[in-house]
Amino acid sequence: MDSSKPLKFYTKSFLIAIFSLLYSCKGDMKPEKTHAFTNDLIHETSPYLLQHAHNPVNWRAWSPEIFEEAQKKNKLVLVSVGYSSCHWCHVMEKETFEDEEVAKMMNENYISVKVDREERPDVDQVYQTAIQLIGENGGWPLNAITLPNGKPLYLGTYLPKEQWNEVLLKVNTLYRENPEQANSYADGLSQGIQETNLLEVSSEFEKLTVEALQSSIENWRPQWDADLGGDKGPQKFMSFNSLNFLLDFGVLTKDAETLKHVENTLSKMANGGIYDHIGGGFYRYSTDPQWKVPHFEKMLYDNAQAIGLYSKAYAVFKEPIYKDIVFETVAFLDREMKNPEGGYYATLDADSDGEEGKFYVWNLEELNSVLGKDFELFAKYFNIQEQNAWEEHKYILYKSGDEEGFLGENGISTSDFTRLKSEWRTKLLEARESRVRPNTDDKILTSWNALLTKGLTEAYGTFGEVSFLNNATSTLDFVQSKSYSKGKLLHSYKEGSKQDASFLEDYTFLADASLELYSATTDIKYLDFSKELTKVVERDFTDEATGMYTFSKNQELISKIIKTNDGDIPSANSVMAHNLLRLGHIDYNKEYLSKAKTMLTTLLPRLNEYPNGYAHWNNLLSNVTHPYFEIAVVGKNAEQLVKALQEKNIPNALIVGSTIDSEAPLFKDRYFEDETFIYVCQNSTCKLPVKTVDEAVKQMDNF
Repeated sequence: MDSSKPLKFYTKSFLIAIFSLLYSCKGDMKPEKTHAFTNDLIHETSPYLLQHAHNPVNWRAWSPEIFEEAQKKNKLVLVSVGYSSCHWCHVMEKETFEDEEVAKMMNENYISVKVDREERPDVDQVYQTAIQLIGENGGWPLNAITLPNGKPLYLGTYLPKEQWNEVLLKVNTLYRENPEQANSYADGLSQGIQETNLLEVSSEFEKLTVEALQSSIENWRPQWDADLGGDKGPQKFMSFNSLNFLLDFGVLTKDAETLKHVENTLSKMANGGIYDHIGGGFYRYSTDPQWKVPHFEKMLYDNAQAIGLYSKAYAVFKEPIYKDIVFETVAFLDREMKNPEGGYYATLDADSDGEEGKFYVWNLEELNSVLGKDFELFAKYFNIQEQNAWEEHKYILYKSGDEEGFLGENGISTSDFTRLKSEWRTKLLEARESRVRPNTDDKILTSWNALLTKGLTEAYGTFGEVSFLNNATSTLDFVQSKSYSKGKLLHSYKEGSKQDASFLEDYTFLADASLELYSATTDIKYLDFSKELTKVVERDFTDEATGMYTFSKNQELISKIIKTNDGDIPSANSVMAHNLLRLGHIDYNKEYLSKAKTMLTTLLPRLNEYPNGYAHWNNLLSNVTHPYFEIAVVGKNAEQLVKALQEKNIPNALIVGSTIDSEAPLFKDRYFEDETFIYVCQNSTCKLPVKTVDEAVKQMDNF
């Protein structure tokens, strides 16, 4: 929870009465029924909403007009938020929302609204904030019962049918019989949501110190799992932006312990069951601390970030498996998640044919049939032994990690084993394709495609694979052609969709990706586009009270949202601050540089207290507390030298180039017809120009 101070609510008896209903185990699933019903969701394009289009519940899609209607009719509104690959959303639909008795109660007493959290992350964020304020864990499905004005009266996640019925009855009864108490509670909770946006703006830049950064790291270090990697806990989550910061910090400060932790974590993830060793790509998270048993949904944003991180990690550690991860994950995305016109889909479901993971797991008979004489060696390599079964007769592939020892123990050469693994993957992938596939959520989300554009560009920087750069540029082109018009970005694109919402993350992530492409290609159009998007953010999303930027431009919800904490993806505010820093250095724009530092200083206490939740901000702190280099390459061979510099993985450096004469501050009066020079600068002060990358690196070491 991103909160500035504790909150108190004074309707304790009401909380006890309602929220005690949450504490129960999950009930047995009932057989799926067939219903001859169609509701308003049939007119939507979201796969998640369409999943509910034939429920007997009279679902409607989110719109502000619903609350106007609710106030006229004096009816409570039930807002149910989920997404297409959410396992427990499927469960609650089958056993509850497909039940005609439940539907009757909902239809008579509530206006029921279904929300795809990937289409409307703002709606999700408001009610996720609310559920955390009452001390409950958020998640999906998120079910909020609100007053006719949208203020939350009840919040909960998955509930079995019987308990859901109790909630429906009790909340409606309370509202009808004691509206003053209901309104008082909802007003207090809504006020609490608004107070999470309170920030004390600070421009005390002297607090931005190496010691502050080090303190944040030391507060985080005890949470690291030295044996298994990642943070300690019963489950493992792939926090790519956290690992990205730790990798940069370790390289920048030569911190051996941090680098060891990052390498261990990345290797455990790469070898574990959380990675799809047959088809490529990462699943959502591991349900155990060993990275072995995943939750099987695949998200574009996870794999987009994995591509960039493993590329950077390969540049540092030279681990061959990291390169394999990048190339296999890109191949997976191109094969299974790419729209034929360009752009990449949002998610692949965890379930197929009614079972979680069925598309991805194996039994012994299948493996024997497909692999034949190779089965025994394959089983050793991927831990296919009875004691390692996930469920009875079902196996998830994972590796122990010591490939060199495995080869020696089994008398196989590296080249022969590489060939064998390729044959295994080909055979098993072909066999797997005959199964019922998981559903694909084919929305194309701007912010997630921007993350992929950046990841592919970073992969190009490490490996020089031109197809990666081509994919990155074509993805950006697709987003521009389908989702950008007259200064407005659409968050979600799908042919025929009525969605027209846009959010801060779309502008900042795309500006970030475009800057990355500018650095990789030296093409000024990408810099111009990044500046254009940044100006829109300044104009439409600025929040004067906090010095930050609002989640969305239009404030149609019960509270504005100022999201600053980094989660599965970096917060849009932290990405914006990074963009301002880089554009500030490119154009010597002191206003941008000051704004970035003000945002950072304002959040400094949170970086110290919650370092793993503000990792991308910590990356910015490392940028401003350590020497930050502006490396300008000017001349006909600029692109090649820029590429060579990027392969070095220099954490605290802006690398840009120009192949033509330019009036831009970093290039002005530095172009010579027959020469290409590298200028290493810091705070607008530059060393004498040099011609080679090695000379430039020496200048940075001795600046």
